[in-house]
Amino acid sequence: MAQAGTISTAPAATTTATVRPVEGRRAAAATRQAAATRTGAMLQVAAALLWVPQAGLLAMAVGTIVAGEGAGSVLGHAAGVLAIGIARALLDALGSRVAFRQARAVLTQWRAEAVAALAARSPVDIERPAAGLAASTLAEQAEAVVPYLARFQPARLRASIVPLVILLVVFASSWAAALVLLVAAPLIPVFMALVGWRAKAASEAQLVELGSMNAFLLDRLRGLATIRSLDAVDVTARRLRADAESLRARTMAVLRIAFLSSAVLELFSALGVALVAVYIGFHLLGQLPFGTWGGPLTLAEGLFILLLAPAFFEPLRDLSAVWHDRAAGEAALEALVGLSRKGCELPGAEDEDPAPAPALVTAEAPSVRIEKLRFSHPGRGEPVFDDFNLTVAPGERVALLAPSGGGKSTLLALLAGLVTPESGRIIIAGEPLTARSAARLRRGIALIGQRPHVFAGSLAANVRLGREGIGRAAVEAALASAGLAEVARRRGAVPVGENGVGLSGGEASRLALARIAVAPQTRLILADEPTAHLDSETAASITEALMRLSEGRTLIVATHDPVLAGRMDRVIDLAATRLEDAA
Repeated sequence: MAQAGTISTAPAATTTATVRPVEGRRAAAATRQAAATRTGAMLQVAAALLWVPQAGLLAMAVGTIVAGEGAGSVLGHAAGVLAIGIARALLDALGSRVAFRQARAVLTQWRAEAVAALAARSPVDIERPAAGLAASTLAEQAEAVVPYLARFQPARLRASIVPLVILLVVFASSWAAALVLLVAAPLIPVFMALVGWRAKAASEAQLVELGSMNAFLLDRLRGLATIRSLDAVDVTARRLRADAESLRARTMAVLRIAFLSSAVLELFSALGVALVAVYIGFHLLGQLPFGTWGGPLTLAEGLFILLLAPAFFEPLRDLSAVWHDRAAGEAALEALVGLSRKGCELPGAEDEDPAPAPALVTAEAPSVRIEKLRFSHPGRGEPVFDDFNLTVAPGERVALLAPSGGGKSTLLALLAGLVTPESGRIIIAGEPLTARSAARLRRGIALIGQRPHVFAGSLAANVRLGREGIGRAAVEAALASAGLAEVARRRGAVPVGENGVGLSGGEASRLALARIAVAPQTRLILADEPTAHLDSETAASITEALMRLSEGRTLIVATHDPVLAGRMDRVIDLAATRLEDAA
């Protein structure tokens, strides 16, 4: 379907992915999450466990020196410490790199699923996320997933394996020292869990506030001209300032919780190491002669336990340092899952066929027939159409009249294949419009919205819209037929701003007509209030251009404009024909 208006279809490359149910996506996310952290985390666990033999060699070297042996007797120990240290550094660096790369790959997959789900949703879906919110989630909030996978997940695995191994090693030498570690260790995750629940809630609130502010800012930037004309700049600035202040407060709340979790861990880990040091010191002095499996500990054994005690708490300290990454990452992941939820999907998005649609890529204008159509918006009890019938002959020009909210735009969306009716049939050029045929039929349909979207770029680029096989001569002819030849000559290669900045409303409407004129395969034109918001002179010129463009094509126009309706072959009052055959 030609992207002449604000409602457009997504390219096939972005809509072929199947959007799974939310539960399936979460299960797949958990599987990918485990896969993303497994290799890198295990390398980091191996690097952390190498401290055990390294500490053993250090303790043995000190014991040897204290025993009175020469420095040459510890050269082997020193070489072993150096070799193990190099191996630890390499393994840790490699594990961090692998975890980051895998986390980035997983985030790319999640983003692709979210984009595919958004692209598969119909442009007329009233529950579709706001553009600002979706952009903020995909571009900013989603980045919090990378540290969550690359740092928190490996840290959690280290915290579950390394302390247990060290505890067993210490227990083999002194059950008393192991008991001290065993008593101190559970206090840390308990307090971290208590802090973490609050941290997650604060992070979720902060991300929601950030997304809302971005959506508000994008909406106000789009309507900046209207805001200025209504003298509402100061009101908008105060609202934006209030939102920014709220975001600042929520961000500081998240940071306070992050610092609190670190302080709690540092306190208990310091106490644990101090208690072990006190026990070892008094044991070596003979004041606490219990706690071992046989005789008293030697200096080397005591030093070995003292070296292992900080390493016992180190994974827990690392986990605390990235605890905020967990809260922010899980909140970001929930936001991505929210974007991936199914809504009112674009029919045929998953069945896009690269072959041209034989039914509409012809020189003939298509017929349109609606039989016993029933449709209602989700969440609304009364149907918009119920047993509605309509027949439009090939090449006929039809105007649809109805009061605001009477179903004109909804009917055009149904004819464009942007939503699926509850029952009944829509037949275009003799082919039923179904989920399987919608993508093909849309290639021969152009929908002109009330406010055609203009992308940042040249007029020629806005006419081509990335479609191949459209040369410069065809673009110039299309601009001339739409009455934009003088505008194109005057602007030259000067780009148009996003959303049509630099063009008047009439020029943006003519640009939408030029997009259709450059595509000869477009045989069915659906126009939604093409002359709305225009002065009478501009509306008359748009009407003339639309009438010229519709020659040899079928035209269906939803309008309140009596002048435009009077130029049509037939006028249909939807309010009067809703339950009748309008043929």
